[in-house]
Amino acid sequence: MSDEHSQQRPRDRAAGPPPAWAPRGEAARPRKRTGWRRLLPTWRMVLGAFVLVVLLVAGGLIAGYTLVNIPAANKAATAESNVFLYADGSQLARDGEVNRESVPLSRIPRNVQHAVLAAEDRDFYSESAVNPEAMVRAAWNTVTGKGKQSGSTITQQYVKNYYLGQEQTISRKVKEFFIAIKLDRESSKDDILEGYLNTSYFGRNAYGIQAASQAYYGKDSDKIDTAQGAYLATLLNAPSAYDVGAHPENKPRAMARWNYVLDGMVKKGWLGAAERASLKFPAPGKSRPRLGMSGQRGYLVEAVKDYLTNNKIIDEQTLAAGGYRITTTIDRKKQDAFVQAVKSELMDELSDSRKVDSYVRAGGASVEPRTGKVVALYGGIDYTKQYVNNATRRDYQVGSTFKPFVFTSAVQHGSTTQSGRPITPNTIYDGTDKRQVIGPDGPVGYNPSNEDDRSYGPITVTKATDLSVNAVYAQMAQDVGPAKVKATAVSLGVPEKTPDLTASPSIALGPATASVLDMAQAYATLANHGRHGPYTLVEKASKGGESLQLPNLDEKKQAVPRDAADTTTSILQSVVDSPGGTGAAARNSGRPSAGKTGTAEEDKAAWFAGYTPDLATVVAVMGQDSDSGEQKSLYGATGLPRINGGGYPARIWAEYTAGALRGAPARDFDLELEQGAGSPPPEVPSSSAPPPVTSAPPTTSAPPRRPPTSSFAPPPGPPTGPPAPPTGPPTGPPSLPIITLGPNPGGRDGRGGEHHDLLGYDY
Repeated sequence: MSDEHSQQRPRDRAAGPPPAWAPRGEAARPRKRTGWRRLLPTWRMVLGAFVLVVLLVAGGLIAGYTLVNIPAANKAATAESNVFLYADGSQLARDGEVNRESVPLSRIPRNVQHAVLAAEDRDFYSESAVNPEAMVRAAWNTVTGKGKQSGSTITQQYVKNYYLGQEQTISRKVKEFFIAIKLDRESSKDDILEGYLNTSYFGRNAYGIQAASQAYYGKDSDKIDTAQGAYLATLLNAPSAYDVGAHPENKPRAMARWNYVLDGMVKKGWLGAAERASLKFPAPGKSRPRLGMSGQRGYLVEAVKDYLTNNKIIDEQTLAAGGYRITTTIDRKKQDAFVQAVKSELMDELSDSRKVDSYVRAGGASVEPRTGKVVALYGGIDYTKQYVNNATRRDYQVGSTFKPFVFTSAVQHGSTTQSGRPITPNTIYDGTDKRQVIGPDGPVGYNPSNEDDRSYGPITVTKATDLSVNAVYAQMAQDVGPAKVKATAVSLGVPEKTPDLTASPSIALGPATASVLDMAQAYATLANHGRHGPYTLVEKASKGGESLQLPNLDEKKQAVPRDAADTTTSILQSVVDSPGGTGAAARNSGRPSAGKTGTAEEDKAAWFAGYTPDLATVVAVMGQDSDSGEQKSLYGATGLPRINGGGYPARIWAEYTAGALRGAPARDFDLELEQGAGSPPPEVPSSSAPPPVTSAPPTTSAPPRRPPTSSFAPPPGPPTGPPAPPTGPPTGPPSLPIITLGPNPGGRDGRGGEHHDLLGYDY
């Protein structure tokens, strides 16, 4: 054995024997990978990479879930219209730019809900908030050219609509993913579905199922049937592609999608096969222009808004945010009758060839006396052309329509003339033109003119009301006390802060500038036997199923004694029924009526305020320059010398009242009069009476009256042709000297020993 071998063996021995598992020979050397195998990862690398990816994904999910919070709803998703309805529930108008009205899930039929699920997410109630498999499939189809597709669940779509936006970005998709997971944990499936149905876009500018139901079928969401619901569900995929009303060529595509939705409902057990087979494609209505503010709609909407905010029912900012469903008291039939009456009785008489005709405006309001509900309101020719609401504006004098409040106050307070005689319909006053008003201490420095400067001499209160004699009512206001007259007017319904509602004898002639609606409210109180409750324009209002608290319509108070209101009604009946009464044109309503005419200073406005037992209505014709906004006189309008309350306003009133109450039985007034009001007055004593009246009573400047519009035959009236304007001095007797107050110095008047004076005969 060589030395080399002998030297190695001891080293081997020293190292000890090799382990049993150690390979021997060439196998003990590690093999090097060669060629392409050098590029393959080892199993250790694969396992490590997988674990790393899992950790990264898990970390990302945890971080995303932790860092991404559910944000506040975006403004576009919460913006809604306020929906205004007529009293019968039909739609009057919508305001706001976004056509949306949110409704609770309870107002969406179950079959309609199922149709939407069949179209968009059939496993909504059983699946999680996100569906990764569907997301991957949609992404693959998009990448491979099969068109952009969405793998989003209904929850994800709701998150996109309500919390985020429609932009197609990775960051938005990531936020959508995490918000959907969180929302699914914090909200019920019903809440998510309700939100989705109220935020989704259905085409035709309709956001949400309620707006869509109206846009396509003209009905509320709770009235939609299964076939219609399936069609609305079809639209969610691509509204413009499936709208067969706007694009008939879309019908084959829409029907295919509609069948897909119904078949999905059958497959899920939501719809029976037999019912499915019986359904026919429900063609939607044609696309209609959105109800804007044109015509009367704008006036009505603004009046309702003012009512809600002025009565502190809701603040203006909250109302502006939208989402309210407001049922008004406006009766559609009566509203249409008002519009037609103004058109046929006034607007059709206007001519472009007369400058003054361009100044003509009309306003009207109609109230149910028993309930206080405003059933019709005429604001002007068109809200988009004449923005100011003529029914609610307070800048035109009410004129002689205020006079009945003076008499009501006299009866209410048991007022007497200066000689201490009770004021009744039969009390005789001096109707001499420009006669000084007398107070306890003598003349008060006020001597108003009668219309056309006519004098009437001794005249009863009833006749003075028929002919609207200013001298009589100015003195009566002084006799009652102007402060009491004002208080009575306010209790009847005239707002206390009405401009120019001053406590002076002139109050009787109507310098106050109450609105048409204000006056309708006050006359409704007279019609309701003196019982008053504030008028209302709103029947009910709600948002999201929650109702607003409205004033109690049943809360009425006795504003004035019944005999005061009813005795006033009796003399206002005479204004309409008596020969020569200024309200004779109102007889064309064909119903028992009471009313009063009025003319503002310089003939800038003409009024008729009247009522039947069922309806109190006030009409005003006003003059205004559209360019400057300046009030204008109506001399020469429609080719007549002048316009006063017994002309166009009374004609409009009669035509409207006949149409509004057509089909309802005509009722007589049920009156309880003050003591002494029912007996006819005796003749004026000849011993101290003024010279006989030779002037003719004032007549209305109205065109010939039209035939009655109902079967009720009115009593014959006086000739109604337009009179010539006054061209000379008054034809009546000269003004009489003021008679000393107190008992007649001569002692007896020859009629049973009673004293009298020219300021207030009474019998």
